Amino acid sequence: MKFTVIWTPTAEKDLAATWVDRVQDRAAITRAASSIDSLLRHDPHLHGESRYDTVRILHVPPLGVDFDVQQNDRMVFVLSVWYTRKAPQR
Repeated sequence: MKFTVIWTPTAEKDLAATWVDRVQDRAAITRAASSIDSLLRHDPHLHGESRYDTVRILHVPPLGVDFDVQQNDRMVFVLSVWYTRKAPQR
């Protein structure tokens, strides 16, 4: 089942700040954000771990996100983003 993924203004601000602060990891951050979008578009309730109510947590190094799954509306809201660690080199 396909979901619409919406990054809240807070999450967008967090992502932008992380991207600006981590010059050496910008490519990895961009790849991780794209992967997060892709994962959450399809069956988001199967990804990450449950935290409380409809909120889940997901790690796609070097990023972590909290997201809220609204099953009935088929929407996912990315609530916050943080830098976890350097992603493996490719």
